[in-house]
Amino acid sequence: MEKSRRNFIKKAATLGLVANISPLLTFANKFADKYPSNRPIESQRTFVSKAVEHKIKSVSSLIYDHKLAWMFSNCYPNTLDTTVMKHNSDEKNLDTYIITGDIDAMWLRDSTAQVWPYLPLTGKDKALKNIIKGLINRQLTYVLADPYTNAFLEKEAYSYWRTKDNTQNMDNEIIHERKWEIDSLCYVVRLIDGYYKHTKDTSVFDEKWDSAMRLIVKTFREQQRKHNNGPYSFTRETDNSIESCPGFGWGNPIIPNGLICSNFRPSDDATNLLFLIPSNYFAATSLGQMSEQYKTIYKNKEMSEKCLSFSEEVKNALNQESKFIHPKTKKEIIAYEVDGFGNSLFMDDANIPSLLSLPYLGCLSKNDPIYKNTREFILSKYNPYFEKYGLLEGGGSPHTGKGKFWPMSVTIRALTSSDKEEIRKCLKILVNSDDGTGFMHEAVSISNPKYFTRSWFAWANTLFGELIINVGNKYPELLKENYVQ
Repeated sequence: MEKSRRNFIKKAATLGLVANISPLLTFANKFADKYPSNRPIESQRTFVSKAVEHKIKSVSSLIYDHKLAWMFSNCYPNTLDTTVMKHNSDEKNLDTYIITGDIDAMWLRDSTAQVWPYLPLTGKDKALKNIIKGLINRQLTYVLADPYTNAFLEKEAYSYWRTKDNTQNMDNEIIHERKWEIDSLCYVVRLIDGYYKHTKDTSVFDEKWDSAMRLIVKTFREQQRKHNNGPYSFTRETDNSIESCPGFGWGNPIIPNGLICSNFRPSDDATNLLFLIPSNYFAATSLGQMSEQYKTIYKNKEMSEKCLSFSEEVKNALNQESKFIHPKTKKEIIAYEVDGFGNSLFMDDANIPSLLSLPYLGCLSKNDPIYKNTREFILSKYNPYFEKYGLLEGGGSPHTGKGKFWPMSVTIRALTSSDKEEIRKCLKILVNSDDGTGFMHEAVSISNPKYFTRSWFAWANTLFGELIINVGNKYPELLKENYVQ
């Protein structure tokens, strides 16, 4: 990789892109000596994209901090390097299976997020475009198989949860875990919307897409629970309370109000109160995207209006039900969960969708006054899962417990900020919390980065790559600074 890096710098100099080549060549040599690549050798990578490789070289050559450049070059391609377990090149039947990393299963949420930062490169790499198109095809197949499932398997794999979980369809050999999470279906819509906007390829909007979108709408309607609890319930044989639903599998009581129930969070933890607010914002956005797709591409006015009306219903319910005056900050903020009885849960979880991530997902403007109040709360001592110790700080999750922060939350904080000082602070945290591995992790001890969970978590890695590209596009001067402490 380092030979290619030096060749790129030389080529840039000949094209007049770099005024003085000597410092960059010196930098490249030092980079190679101190930070040898932690990527698999090319023959062992699960997929290689020429466009991604070029992006790695072009971005990392502009980064002054040796370690930051090294981490970017390790993290950004990690999904392609290690998690594309199946793909084909048959353009009439494209199919892609992407695992999350150290868990040999495909989450609808994670797989979308893992390839999301590659979408801008699909116009330069047809094979990369086909990988993502194949993933869309696989996701639609999974939605049609069971819209309540969050994680799926290849048929020959085995799910540990098959004998532990009491829910429908666990005899289906492709189901790994059947936790109902609104965001799982939203991520399917998000990937299709992003794919179309970058490629203008309308071929994904076929009868299979139509059937899957109708099933998503039907599932969201069922989980408004206006007339009954709907068809889904879930309990698990476990001694961990966040792994199983209260209320005999249905969740705690609610008063129907137009919001959609979610038995689980994007962390795969059970909700305390069933109206999970970040996921409802995401659902409203996804329904709006579906409405536009039906209107302009699929030419079905009736479905377009149905999706739009549903989106507006959820937005109206969010305006009525999700905003409260926080008893400590005395400011109006958005609650994390509510139940329709007037009860609310004030916290945020590092997993996306989170309250912090709403601008990143296109749900709210980062300049929205209530979002700004909520962000201030999230990054304060009043959020029970915000951790701070010395240089390190960030959002955590009940999924990994107190005393740990998630690098993903720090990345999202930077991606939703326009404050260069805040972005600089986030970069320092990320560069100094990897324990020398060159990769992002799930959760990191706030007092000692040597203790972390998940050394192979592709979503967090690729998201970090997205951040560095974003910083390079908007604030390139930040890439010319040192961050190692």
